[in-house]
Parts: sequence; structure tokens; C-alpha cells
Amino acid sequence: MNILFLTLLDFDSLNESNIYTDLLREFIRHNHSVYVISPVEKRKNIDTHIIEEDNCKILKLKIGNTQKTNIIEKGISTVRIEPDFIRAIKKHFADVKFDLVMYSTPPITFCGAIEYIKKRDNARTYLLLKDIFPQNSVDIGMLSKDGVKGKIYKHFRKQEKKLYAISDRIGCMSEANVKYVLANNPEVSADKVEVCPNSIEPLDMSCSGEDRIAIRRKYNLPLDKKIFVYGGNLGMPQGIDFLIDCMQRQNFGDVEFLIIGNGTEYSKLKKFVDETDRQNIILMKYLPKDDYDRMIGACDVGMIFLDHRFTIPNFPSRLLSYMQAKLPVLTVTDPNTDIGTIAEENGFGVKCISDNPEDFVRAVNRLKSMDMPNMGEKAFAFMQQEYTVDKSYEIITRLME
Repeated sequence: MNILFLTLLDFDSLNESNIYTDLLREFIRHNHSVYVISPVEKRKNIDTHIIEEDNCKILKLKIGNTQKTNIIEKGISTVRIEPDFIRAIKKHFADVKFDLVMYSTPPITFCGAIEYIKKRDNARTYLLLKDIFPQNSVDIGMLSKDGVKGKIYKHFRKQEKKLYAISDRIGCMSEANVKYVLANNPEVSADKVEVCPNSIEPLDMSCSGEDRIAIRRKYNLPLDKKIFVYGGNLGMPQGIDFLIDCMQRQNFGDVEFLIIGNGTEYSKLKKFVDETDRQNIILMKYLPKDDYDRMIGACDVGMIFLDHRFTIPNFPSRLLSYMQAKLPVLTVTDPNTDIGTIAEENGFGVKCISDNPEDFVRAVNRLKSMDMPNMGEKAFAFMQQEYTVDKSYEIITRLME
């Protein structure tokens, strides 16, 4: 088969490691030809070009700036993305007949490009639903359903429904996502919605003994404490105000909290860390991915934070980096996601709702008294059982039968 993958993720090789490149390599392992459109923003001063690898062509499409820019430029560039993708397909992939088009949310603005390929090639279409927008923005107050923001919401809601309609299959991250999509979109047929979870090519990223000590010493991490680590975006969806409340309330002498990430709320968190007299909080802005993966393996517990106001069941992919490092997880989330329930029911985590800092303290104490290494082994085993790309490949290709 010829597979086309549409994304806003900027990557230059399928040898990179993330939930999308890992999945596309699985298709190549099954002798399919993979074509990718991956944009590069004009600020990088790189013209549109094609990168060729074994059974793969990555079209690096030059688009306008959509990140780290003013709202006017961002708006214009976002509107132009869809026609830019269509023109690129017509110019660079005119002689390729695609059998399957895959795409993920975000964004929800690929409808025209998907429709074009579907009509031109009679291709099947598969949505990897990683984000339920615009409702997620309503939940945390970035949009509303009335007023001026309400008009923006209605526009994007219409786009969302159109995306669901043109997708032959919708792969959701968990059962809670399936139920949410069907409950809130009654026009969507139940037989086109299924669980197709975040998945990776499984690697054992755990470490112990001398390696663990060496990594901790390299980054000035304590050798005699349990390290609870959070790695990822630090923005509104993570409920940073609540995270700060938790850090203020905790008083653990035998636990170190390590927070690695960047985002719109980073400065707020840094201000708290700089001004507090807490001695057991370490904040890092950035680490190269290889270094980050190694550091995670030298920690004891992985943390996931989500704003308690979410009505949509988020399922952050950072869970997988904790699982392959054989870490138990502490999920501090809204009550609607099932990520914490899955972790608890399968013996590799503890959950609490992100609206009461004292519940967080109790959850940390609960984890401290548990057999963390055994929980970490259960996390790794569950990942191998449920969250590997060969499973996702089987799910997606059922559409072609």
C-alpha cells in the first residue's frame, strides 16, 4: 500500500522516536510505502524539499509561522495550511495513488486535503484522535460557547464534525475517549469508532546500579531520595496553579520533585521555585531527548498532571516514556480521563483528582509505602501488552480488509 500521513509535527527522519514515527516505521516493516507531509515554518529559512529514506518520502513543506509569533500572523498562517497541503500534494505527489490517508488531531483543519485525496484516489481515511478540540479549550476557559469566543468555537466545532464525517475510521486513545466521541456526536456511527491507543516501538529504558548513580550525579540529583518526575509541556492543560499548590503543601524529607519542561506557564512555575524555601524541588527547562530518556530511567515515579476542569478524557503520551523506564505512575487529573483508572486496575499506578492538594500528598504517601520496583515491572509488561506499534498497525489495517 501507499500510505500518506499528514501532520503538523516537524521532523526530518522516521528514525526519530515518537508515537508517529514509530508507527510509520511499522508500516515500512510490512513493506508499505510511506509518504509524509511535515511542515517547516518560514522562520527557519528552509525551502520546501523532499527527504528520501527507505520506502519513505518526507515532504518538508514550507508554511507560515504558527508558533512563537503574534496572533495575526498565526491566524493567517493557520488558515493557509490546508490549501498549502493541497497544492503540495498536487505538485509533489501527483503520480502517487494513495490507498490510505492517516492524520492526527491536532489540528482539525486538514479536511480539504483529506477530501481531495479520498476523492482523487478512492483512498481510505483513518483519524488518530489525540486531541478533542475545541471542547478542550472551552474546558479551561480559552474559548467559550457564547460571545465572540463562541463564534470561534462554533467554527471549529463545525470543522471537527466535518473531520469525523470524512474519516472512515476514528482511532481513540482509550475506551473513555470512544464513549465521549459517541455521546457528544450522535451522528457518528459506533462502528467507525474504536480504541487505537498511543503506542511506541518498545524499548527497555530502565536503569539500575552504577548507571542510576552516575545519571543522578551528572544532574546533581540526590542519591538517597525517591525522585518523582514530571516531564513534558508546562501549560494551561497541566493545571500549573494546582501543581504549585501541591508543591507548597508537601513536606516530604525523603522525596525530590523533578520537573522538566517548557510552555506558557513555565515562568510562573520558575518564579515559585526561585522564591520558595522548599529544598526538594528541581526545575529544568530543557534536555535533549536521549538525555531526558536516560534521566527518566534514573527516577522512581512518573507524574502526569491535567487540569481538573477537563470534561474530555485526555490520555497523555508521556505515560509511555514512564512505562518503558519501568516507573510506576502518579496520575493527578480530572475525573473524566481513564488513565489513572487503567494504571490502578493494572497495578502500576495511583490516581487522584487535581482539585485538592491534600489528596496529592496522600497519594504520594501511598506510593511511598508500595513496592515501586514491582509496579514498574507491571508498567513495562502492560506497555508491551497494550501500547506497541504492532498492535496499532493491526488495528489500523483492519480498515483495508
